[in-house]
Amino acid sequence: MKLTFMGATGTVTGSKYLLEAEGQQIMIDCGLFQGLKQLRLKNWASLPVDASSIHSVILTHAHMDHSGYLPLLVKHGFSGNIYCSHATADLCKILLPDSAHLHEEEAAFANRRGFSKHKPALPLYTQEDAAEAIKLLTPIEMEQEIELGSDIKLMLYPSGHILGASFVQITHAQKTIVFSGDIGRSDDVLMPPPASIKHADFLVVESTYGNRLHSPEDPKIKLANIIQHAYQRKGVIVVPVFAVGRAQELLYYIHMLKASGMIPEDIPVYLNSPMAVEATEIYHHYPTMHRLNQSQTEVLFRTAHLVNSIEESKRLNTLDGPMIILSASGMASGGRVIHHLKQFAPDPRNTILFVGFQAAGTRGYAMLDGAKSIKIHGEYVPVRARVESISNLSAHADYMEILEWLKGFDQPPRQTFVTHGEPVAADAMRMHIKETLHWEVTVPEYLQTVTLD
Repeated sequence: MKLTFMGATGTVTGSKYLLEAEGQQIMIDCGLFQGLKQLRLKNWASLPVDASSIHSVILTHAHMDHSGYLPLLVKHGFSGNIYCSHATADLCKILLPDSAHLHEEEAAFANRRGFSKHKPALPLYTQEDAAEAIKLLTPIEMEQEIELGSDIKLMLYPSGHILGASFVQITHAQKTIVFSGDIGRSDDVLMPPPASIKHADFLVVESTYGNRLHSPEDPKIKLANIIQHAYQRKGVIVVPVFAVGRAQELLYYIHMLKASGMIPEDIPVYLNSPMAVEATEIYHHYPTMHRLNQSQTEVLFRTAHLVNSIEESKRLNTLDGPMIILSASGMASGGRVIHHLKQFAPDPRNTILFVGFQAAGTRGYAMLDGAKSIKIHGEYVPVRARVESISNLSAHADYMEILEWLKGFDQPPRQTFVTHGEPVAADAMRMHIKETLHWEVTVPEYLQTVTLD
């Protein structure tokens, strides 16, 4: 087998791995690059492989940095099966069209306002492209072996990151390679802990938090304090959320805080993301894949006013605080949340709260780094609102949690490859594995090819 690292090297985005065996080319994950401009430009560049020559794609989960390139891959000629869990398939049916809509909307807005350098500005892909990709989704059961042909077998195991997220195990000629995708946490309020994997000859492991430990502080207490302070100032709390995972977790935490009296019962909460609303509905369909029972799942819908129309979304910007707005995208890189940031970031009474990883080059990263202004729609918007972060609400394991998961292997893999991390985080994860477990471990480079023997 040969493995080429086509993304998630030197960055947490753009996850793509090309596995070659027995004349077949299999892509594991097919994500968009996000954040820094030089990374985003890679989405527009030609793939280093002919899309029509790829036999199949396997997804670890539905987040855009793992699935968002699929419409382009299909547009460029891919026509094979896209294997994933059932929940991932259902989520992709929501996320891919929404991503396409955002690309179309941003291009149209740029053309109307004339701030794009391209004449005309074009979307990366269209909703028609997304629809074609969705046709190829081929959901499979967890822990059920699938023949990909020529003595190549596939099996998925739950990784605990988000609904439907999976570890990918591929076996060929008595050699096994495991792709971790994103590793979940053992004490997540929504998701069960990641499954234990006992064996891999080769392992590709993420390192998003490879140089960090999550705070042991109860996130509910910090969230309650942030909400209380904003409430006293009659401020608006804008929370950029990932539509799958963080939106539902925040809703559940807010419900618990109101029920316990830790925050005022009368503070209004708005979920301004049609995609997050649809994703929340999917939790009803997979009751055995998360920790919530039926009544707790129903609470998610009662905790917030669900905002669907553009008119309702615009109306939120005319309201006064106190109130809480949960809106996508999670890194403030697009979507409805940027309109709220444009309105509420200049007011010092307000709060911008981040609850997930912020990739370099995103507005979220800039604000957490202390930026005094952010660029939205070609204009600079002052940031005078408080900027807060609750990092231990992340759905990614920190380096100690990753090490604990790795300790579940019966014996060391022949080779471990650390990916899906900023350079410092990836190298820190490499050192943690080397020094703690004494495994053979490397950090691959972009487009590096290795022979697995």
